[in-house]
Amino acid sequence: MSGTIDEFKQLVDAEEYFQFFNLPYDQKFVNVNRLHILKKFSQYMREIDENSPEFNSEEKLNQYAIALQKAYEVFLESTPQEQKLFKVFNEKQKNVVKLTEITSD
Repeated sequence: MSGTIDEFKQLVDAEEYFQFFNLPYDQKFVNVNRLHILKKFSQYMREIDENSPEFNSEEKLNQYAIALQKAYEVFLESTPQEQKLFKVFNEKQKNVVKLTEITSD
């Protein structure tokens, strides 16, 4: 990896992160799961920052690269609905009766 932490901080798009870390990715997959991948990636980065404050910039970037790959793979094996990263997936829908809630009284 040849980028610096300052260069990393300038990145915005999912594709930029994958290119920065030189990680392979499927553009169609990223198009569909972009926000979910980035949200999971940010959770992993926060964990790295909180659990390993002693890491220097290079170690941190190496861990971030692993975290991005891991976030990408989560959605290869799971769905956004299963991960429930966003509020919309955690809210109970209104005006919906589930079959499990219907009894035969």
